Amino acid sequence: MKFVDEARIQVKAGNGGAGCVAFRREKFIPFGGPHGGDGGDGGCVYVVADADLNTLVDYRFQRRFAAPNGRPGEGWNRTGKSGDDLLIPVPIGTQVWDDETEEFIGEVLAAGDRLLVAQGGFHGLGNARYKSSVNQAPRQSTPGTPGDARMIRLELKLLADVGLLGLPNAGKSTLIRAISAARPKVADYPFTTLYPNLGVVRLEAYRSFVVADIPGLIEGAAEGQGLGTRFLKHLERTRLLLHTIDVSPPDPDHEPLKALRTIEEELEQYGRHLIERERWLVLNKLDLVPEGERDAFAKDLIGRLGWTGRWFAVSAVDGWGTKAMCREIGDYLETLGSPFEEEDDGKRAETD
Repeated sequence: MKFVDEARIQVKAGNGGAGCVAFRREKFIPFGGPHGGDGGDGGCVYVVADADLNTLVDYRFQRRFAAPNGRPGEGWNRTGKSGDDLLIPVPIGTQVWDDETEEFIGEVLAAGDRLLVAQGGFHGLGNARYKSSVNQAPRQSTPGTPGDARMIRLELKLLADVGLLGLPNAGKSTLIRAISAARPKVADYPFTTLYPNLGVVRLEAYRSFVVADIPGLIEGAAEGQGLGTRFLKHLERTRLLLHTIDVSPPDPDHEPLKALRTIEEELEQYGRHLIERERWLVLNKLDLVPEGERDAFAKDLIGRLGWTGRWFAVSAVDGWGTKAMCREIGDYLETLGSPFEEEDDGKRAETD
């Protein structure tokens, strides 16, 4: 299924039902008094996180959602039926914005989270509500209030522990295939990956983490160049970045030092503290170096790059070095707390 991470939909909550004007009419009771009931409340519209969804593609075709209106009140003080709430299922990690005002409404971060996006109208009052000692037969009632109507924008940000980033053809898709069950397209030309791919890396029973393969970035990505620009936001929720570099590129313009600096500049320009996030260097395609010379080659390259952080030398093609890398990643992630402890700004959805 094609990955779709953004959609615009129109939501309309139900209107409140009108109050009723009615009087009690029974034999031998000539002055029964007001008997009109209240209307029902209009249905609300909620966005609900569904663990079985991984794309917003359905909302590219169905764009309008309306909750039922409340029914009007009736005689004998009968209250009108309230409209049922409308639940819109979305993938976990979806953010909701008002498309006109750019107001951030909230986000759903766990299965079952519900976020109110359109409030239903309040019910109207029947004439029985207006009875008093000085007004024994009121003929007034109120209509229900209209429900909220708005255009909202749904944005899906991947919920992954680790994000792979690098230039096109750095071997990110091959790497995620080697360490997980994900099967993204792999080919010998740039921009093979056109949308993010998620893979679950299983270390052992009850130990695993999620990796996101982000489309290749190029110079100017933070300003809208190339395919990677719209997917930079998916790195915001990762707790660890794996900066993948091709150690033997065919194009001299993509030599390792330039590849490293290009990605760092794009992360810095994009902002949102991505450049400050924990980032490990992955030297990929070591299969092109004789096995006995790989360690020395990698250490020499790290020295020339001036890299002082943690790094790994791997070959995604034959799996050389990937198991040790995954074990260290798993150990590191276990030392961290919840990935959303620092994100809770009061607009997280309520959980059922």
